[in-house]
Amino acid sequence: MAESKRDYYEVLGVSKDADDAAIKKAYRVLAKKYHPDMNPGDAEAEKKFKEASEAYAVLSDADKRRQYDQFGHAAFEGGAGGAGGGFGGFDFNGADFGDIFGDIFGDIFGGGRRGGRASNSPMKGANIRKSIRITFEEAISGCEKELELVLKDPCTTCNGTGAKPGTSPETCPKCGGKGQVVYSSQSFFGTVQNVQTCPNCNGTGKIIKEKCSSCLGTGYTSSKKKIRVTIPAGIDNGQSVRIREKGEPGVNGGPRGDLLVEVNVSRHPIFQRQDMHIFSTVPISFAQAALGADIRVPTVDGDVIYTVKPGTKTDTKVRLKGKGVPSLRNAQVRGDHYVTLVIQTPEKLSAEAKEALRKFDMLSGNTLKQESANTDATDKNKGKSKKKFMDKVKEAFEE
Repeated sequence: MAESKRDYYEVLGVSKDADDAAIKKAYRVLAKKYHPDMNPGDAEAEKKFKEASEAYAVLSDADKRRQYDQFGHAAFEGGAGGAGGGFGGFDFNGADFGDIFGDIFGDIFGGGRRGGRASNSPMKGANIRKSIRITFEEAISGCEKELELVLKDPCTTCNGTGAKPGTSPETCPKCGGKGQVVYSSQSFFGTVQNVQTCPNCNGTGKIIKEKCSSCLGTGYTSSKKKIRVTIPAGIDNGQSVRIREKGEPGVNGGPRGDLLVEVNVSRHPIFQRQDMHIFSTVPISFAQAALGADIRVPTVDGDVIYTVKPGTKTDTKVRLKGKGVPSLRNAQVRGDHYVTLVIQTPEKLSAEAKEALRKFDMLSGNTLKQESANTDATDKNKGKSKKKFMDKVKEAFEE
């Protein structure tokens, strides 16, 4: 009796509603784990590899998967290309194994996928990242900073070739100047070819036999340079300024990379920022709040005069329009500055000030005297009761 086959979804370890990407990912893991080239002489691993490949061949094909979901393994039995004769007779037409095995053999041999860009083609140089610290005010108004860094430039001795003057780089004999080599491997499905960067020339396609003494064959020399960085008004903490073509030199004639300068904005003791708006707190006295007064409010543009209305309560919020942060796109457009007015209670008062405050309280509600008046009345009532009691005792003795 023939051995019953396991469910294809169970073989790959995916659910029945798994999408194509999940199925492909699951098969890649199993194929890499059980591939015969990874497990030479292991019959059990080869069996599991075949089982996983058969499951993937069905589930990766929309029509075959639909048939399998409806009829199970019976959908492929009895036909010329059916699976009834075992794995060897299974029809793999339409199954996409190419990129999967390109990944697998790329991992085995250290190369990349086939069909990638040639290693000796012009490529942009790497970006350089630096950081710079500015003040809160500089972030609002914009500024210029000078940054010192080490940059590479083409060697002037060899004109960037890396070869000793009077000599020239030679074509790499291993890759024939292509910068890439092809490795072939025998798999269960036949010969698989994998392309990787040539190890002899590192993808340049050229070999330097006599190196330039100035750059030691690299084609570049390094030197310290000072670069002025323009910080735009309105920049926020963590944002970066890009300076074109101030990064690493390009490869094979490609353009230079960019310089990315990350801006770190220092905290301000008074102001806080949120997007394009600024927030702060300003203390005022009770007299200013009650009677109204002109006060100075600090802003990023300097102090401004604000008139406090009589009867202002604590935590009153004031909006100073157009005194916030400029927009990065248009410096003429600015956010607002929101000020919270907080009434300050004096902690130390002179005797004269205390007496004046008591008089003020007596004239504006008598909240302090109200309590003492009640206390005096209670004490007087207690005294009257005590006097009546003593009079009664005295009368008793006289009788």
